[in-house]
Amino acid sequence: MKIVACNSNRPLAEAMATALNLPLCKATVRRFADMEIFVEIQENVRGEDVFVVQSTCYPTNDNLMELLIMMDTLRRASARRITAVIPYFGYARQDRKSGSRTPISAKLVANLIVEAGANRVLTMDLHAGQIQGFFDIPVDNLFAAPLFVRDIKERYGNRDLMIVSPDVGGVVRARQLAKRLGVDLAIIDKRRERAGVSEVMNVIGDVSGRHCLLVDDIIDSGGSLCNAAEAIMAVGATSVGAYVTHGVLTGGAVSRVASSPIEMMTITDSIQATEAVRLAANVRQITIAQLLATAVRAVADESSVSSLFD
Repeated sequence: MKIVACNSNRPLAEAMATALNLPLCKATVRRFADMEIFVEIQENVRGEDVFVVQSTCYPTNDNLMELLIMMDTLRRASARRITAVIPYFGYARQDRKSGSRTPISAKLVANLIVEAGANRVLTMDLHAGQIQGFFDIPVDNLFAAPLFVRDIKERYGNRDLMIVSPDVGGVVRARQLAKRLGVDLAIIDKRRERAGVSEVMNVIGDVSGRHCLLVDDIIDSGGSLCNAAEAIMAVGATSVGAYVTHGVLTGGAVSRVASSPIEMMTITDSIQATEAVRLAANVRQITIAQLLATAVRAVADESSVSSLFD
């Protein structure tokens, strides 16, 4: 098999290749003067099982086009099977019609990936589980929960923990983590009373005197997570931390987290860290390279991937 890296998160692809004891496939992804993307595979891939590593994060559209063109190139070079390894699947938040005359962009992106030549998709913590059904090819949706459980036990094993979902939509994810750790669960109820009025936060569950860990799949602007942390502290929590799979962190999100009550926010390297993330005192990354490498090996060997969910 061969591992091919596009440009969105090359360090993660290199770490995966190292874990698999394989060199990265020689390939170039560059731009013409008008910013058209040009891909060239510089070694033979005929009959190979090829894994293309690319998160569709910022700049989302550029990274998505890189992925599509890379897979088309591999298909035309007679690769036997192409697996799109997408640690962070962009457009996942547009998984349903949010109002009249709005798109379901996640389904459109799924169609594009299949049409470009993907035979399989390997991703992590999809924003909505039903996105797996948008593809007409096999999709393995891995979870960061096993990594988070090990890290939480190492860092917070002696504290009185409580897992907190920052919104009602994330309750299933937070409950699963709380069950793995054998701790209690609390929920943040947030809503806007009317347009232009800030969110009202209510904490469902007794967090008084507990060390609370907010759990989510994506942090973008950071507003909801930081507001949730303030609400938790206001009702008597001893401290608050956060575990988030995908650190999108747009705009002033990192500085917002830095000035919040969040003691430490842990994210994965599904999205390459910016300079702001690397310099932030209360943001840290843990790697998913070994988890993805193990999944890639299982796919290549036609063995079970489900053991990685435990």
